[in-house]
Amino acid sequence: MIFRDNKGTSYNKIAGQSVRRLGSLSDCVFSVAMTLLVLDLHVPVNAITHSEGDIWRVLVALVPKIGMFAMSFLTLGIYWTGQQTQLNHFRRGDRNLTWIHITFLFAVSIMPFSTKFLAEFITYRTAFVVYWVNLFALSTLLYVSWTYATKHGLLKANVPEGLDAAIKKRVMFALVLLAFGVLLSVINTYWSLGFILLIQLNYAIAPRFSHWLG
Repeated sequence: MIFRDNKGTSYNKIAGQSVRRLGSLSDCVFSVAMTLLVLDLHVPVNAITHSEGDIWRVLVALVPKIGMFAMSFLTLGIYWTGQQTQLNHFRRGDRNLTWIHITFLFAVSIMPFSTKFLAEFITYRTAFVVYWVNLFALSTLLYVSWTYATKHGLLKANVPEGLDAAIKKRVMFALVLLAFGVLLSVINTYWSLGFILLIQLNYAIAPRFSHWLG
């Protein structure tokens, strides 16, 4: 339903224009999601610790969860950076763009669940697919956001030349690599996790091959 005032102004045309408010909401959601990740790291209540050896056994048992926490924390950091890069180049938003990013934030908020689910069932392909779908949704929504903004004239006038192609290539490259990563789970889920970790490290530290990503 479209509401108009006495002068005929459409509500949908003025809703969701503040990029700053959208950025503030995003920061809050990301900070909560990144904090929730660590809540799954706790010493088992039935742990028997009477010696240094017992302590080490408890730590070794926590390694898969610690690894998943670190990978997902890194992942959220990468997607926060990607979203902020886009928001910094938007001169304004609109109702549709706002809801694209709210949907993106929904995918962000799901990350603690998909991370814990995979940590608990790390040898099962279904658990890995759930985690992969979460990552795929995040990348796809960033691509949709940027494509929508460029198509509807929401970018700033001083956007660097070639940035549009660079951002799209970066996201598409990530989607292709993630798709290959999930195929590896047919062989072994640990191979898939290792491959995804390499992808995330590549995007985080921007090594010499970063020119592939734009």
